[in-house]
Amino acid sequence: MSKIPFRVSPMLATLVKEPFDRPSWIYEEKYDGVRMLAYKEGTKVSLISRNAIDRTDRYREIADEISKLRPDTLALDGEIVVFDKRKVSHFQLLQQSKGPAVYVVFDCLYLDGKDLRRSPLQERREVLERFLKGHSGKLLVVSEKLASNGLDAFRIARKRHLEGLVAKNLESKYVERRSPDWLKVKVNHESEFVIGGYTQPDGSRQYFGALLLGVYEGKKLRYAGKVGTGFDNKTLHDLFASFRKLKQGDSPFVDEVREPMAAFVKPALVAQIAYTEWTKDGKLRHPAFLGLRDDKIAKDVHREEV
Repeated sequence: MSKIPFRVSPMLATLVKEPFDRPSWIYEEKYDGVRMLAYKEGTKVSLISRNAIDRTDRYREIADEISKLRPDTLALDGEIVVFDKRKVSHFQLLQQSKGPAVYVVFDCLYLDGKDLRRSPLQERREVLERFLKGHSGKLLVVSEKLASNGLDAFRIARKRHLEGLVAKNLESKYVERRSPDWLKVKVNHESEFVIGGYTQPDGSRQYFGALLLGVYEGKKLRYAGKVGTGFDNKTLHDLFASFRKLKQGDSPFVDEVREPMAAFVKPALVAQIAYTEWTKDGKLRHPAFLGLRDDKIAKDVHREEV
């Protein structure tokens, strides 16, 4: 059987504060889903998450669609998403399976025996567009370029209420780390946080009141505040069931948590949280729970710095 001689960790974008325009860069939509690497070796397809977990069975229809592509060997990088009616992706829709999952592909790392990782992005993108051109399946799409000018692209992203945009140097090679050749600008703020505990419920709410959130600073878990919105009753129930297995007496946070009757859990679960900004004392303003992530290890959750 045909084999691809490598498996990679995904190339990551660096967060910047302001939009910009530079020659020889492209400006793509930033998708709100789950990063996924796809490997096609003959008729076999594997879908691997960014923390190296095989998700082929979870997204079997996408894997089957990739298996129909012409190349014998193929390595792709992209994001699995669910779109709303306005063609905007939302992690919460994917997490709750509210719509068909689509694989948005933005890079090609290997094609029919040729390793493309050292080739410039412009060449990799052209290869990708060439072999996906004319593909009739709806589960595989190429990432959308918003505009040729970065400032115009940001205005489009803001108007469409996208999560943001990703700017990429067309001369860049594919590297397995966070890179200054891929830069992301956020319109809406979302990020991962570690769940370190919860508060007791008030009024008619069941199970718990709010989640206690943190981010790692080295090996220390820093308290980032609490989130009490974004839950339905099923989510409250399911999370509380998970907490029973993780409950511990001591706080996992290095900072004092001034919450009466707080309960603490082992910092193993990662939540996706939307928020408006960070306060000066390092807490989240107006956070909302979007869902759990199983594609990132808690110890890898750090505050993204511009």
